[in-house]
Amino acid sequence: MGGGHAHPLYRDGDSPVHRLPAEVKIVGLAVFVLAVVATPRELFWPFGIYALIIVAVWAVARIPLLWILPRMLIEAPFIVLAVLLPFAEGGERIDVAGMQLSVAGLYAAWGIVIKGTLGVAASLTVAATTTAAELPVALSRLRVPAVIVSVLTLMIRYIDVLTAEARRMRMARISRGDSPRMLHQAGATAKSVGALFLRSYERGERVYLAMLSRGFDGHVPALAVGAGCVASATPRQWATALIPAASAASVALASWATL
Repeated sequence: MGGGHAHPLYRDGDSPVHRLPAEVKIVGLAVFVLAVVATPRELFWPFGIYALIIVAVWAVARIPLLWILPRMLIEAPFIVLAVLLPFAEGGERIDVAGMQLSVAGLYAAWGIVIKGTLGVAASLTVAATTTAAELPVALSRLRVPAVIVSVLTLMIRYIDVLTAEARRMRMARISRGDSPRMLHQAGATAKSVGALFLRSYERGERVYLAMLSRGFDGHVPALAVGAGCVASATPRQWATALIPAASAASVALASWATL
């Protein structure tokens, strides 16, 4: 995997957050998300503090709001689901704009929307400041099993290849009179998906055999500093970078104490 390979969500920059080792950001993300999920949905003020923490990290990372907001549309299906909950849940009901809505459903919808939004925002922040080359090495430093790291490394390396293959197959179908938007072409689309799966499987077998012939032992070799990977995090970097996550954990504990 070349050092210059970057995923679509990465935003090139030289901020303090960009320069942090990826393992610190991964741990910070996990702690932050767990704190958000553990917060009682009946309270509102903790989520405001979580949002302020994320905005502060965006400011330090120099991530414009207009850049990250369109990429948060990935959570749209969950918002649609949440909108239906106040109508579908039972129990106590209240009148809102002439509609009888479930109180439990409103709380459930609020919890899904706010926790999902904060989780997506935090994940996008890590993705925007971390290159694809850093992730496998960071997971290795965090003692993630080697087979998982290898699968992730190959996925990152070949996702663009598979996307290009799918695009070529689609263009070949269109050039032969296929109309992907027509319902009667669903069968052809399904066959294309199956063909892409078989091609991907065969390509994976060839790549794996080629790696074995070159001495691959199941472990991702450590990249040199300057070849797409920074040095391991120092204790000072750990202490500084985990301040947002520690703050979120403190807010979560305080929310349970005041509930």
